[in-house]
Amino acid sequence: MPTDNGDEKIPEQQEEKINLRKLKTRIAKVRRILLGRYLWLTRISALVLVLFILFLIGDLFVRQITSSSTGDYLRWGKLFLFPNNQIVKMVDGRTNILILGKGGGSHEAPDLTDTMIFASISHNEPHEIDLISLPRDIWIPDLEAKLNSVYYWGNEKQSGGGLVFAKSNVEKILGQQIHYAAVFDFEGFKEVIDILGGVDVQIENGFTDERFPIEGKENDLCGGDIEYNCRYETITFEQGVEHMNGERALKYVRSRHSEDLEAGTDIARSQRQRMVIEAVVSKLTSREIIFSSVKLKEILETVQENTETDLNEDALAVLARRAYQGKNAIESYTIPEDLLYNPPYIPLYNNLYVFIPKAGGGNWSEIQNWVKDTL
Repeated sequence: MPTDNGDEKIPEQQEEKINLRKLKTRIAKVRRILLGRYLWLTRISALVLVLFILFLIGDLFVRQITSSSTGDYLRWGKLFLFPNNQIVKMVDGRTNILILGKGGGSHEAPDLTDTMIFASISHNEPHEIDLISLPRDIWIPDLEAKLNSVYYWGNEKQSGGGLVFAKSNVEKILGQQIHYAAVFDFEGFKEVIDILGGVDVQIENGFTDERFPIEGKENDLCGGDIEYNCRYETITFEQGVEHMNGERALKYVRSRHSEDLEAGTDIARSQRQRMVIEAVVSKLTSREIIFSSVKLKEILETVQENTETDLNEDALAVLARRAYQGKNAIESYTIPEDLLYNPPYIPLYNNLYVFIPKAGGGNWSEIQNWVKDTL
């Protein structure tokens, strides 16, 4: 109620309520301060715990690698993350590699390289990879034999001379310096694909091959069957994307007797080989594989067991990085058919199915110009 002097009289209960609110405010403020300190302490503790766990994992990883028989993984890993171009051969910012695939094992011609691919890897941005498939039936006049036999004849002339002889002959055809070469056994090729968990291959043209040779039955007499049908199986590939294991992929690239005449040519086989190589490169450079020390070790051991190459591991680590950077910029080519000529079966070519340059003789200038423009 108003007093005589006009001042308001504050009841005691109202004053107690005000004091209580002030006390609650102070308590809330103290709680916020304590809670804030607790949260920071919790966050810092969690961070320390995470760092400690990461340290333990890293320590175990390093111990595992350094204690293995391939302790150089650390150096290769560093070269992969921070590539040093000084340790890799190149010309005009490109490293050229000749990739050969041979039958090996019990194959009827174990040292003939039916797969021949020229790979050019760019070290400059944007990083890219160019693959050029070479038909195995290209005729080499000086050798009087097909291109797929140069590795074999190189080894016949000199022990370990197969890679050198193959590189020199392909250099004459393409007009490009080849810095490295690698020849792999198809059995190892199958194993690598299986380690990768298979690959997805884009089948552009489906086909059926009723005369695909069955391994191990090359000399089977088939109970007197004059056509030796027991030596062969029928394989079919439908157009579209197919997930292939190693054995299936190998059949896809080696098929030679398709009912479709176009699919049965050497040019078609080269194109199929290129598609599988692309699929393998894509899977090899995926995060799933790149960051799996177990799979990388398995792949490395398989490659070492089934591959002959003049590439050292340090250069391979750098090139693996470039392949990873250029995995989305892979361009594949086959030497255009209009630059090649398939002559009749005549003694000059040992009555074989061969290709010669359309320019005639051993004149590879048109093909060399095409390669230069392509790169």
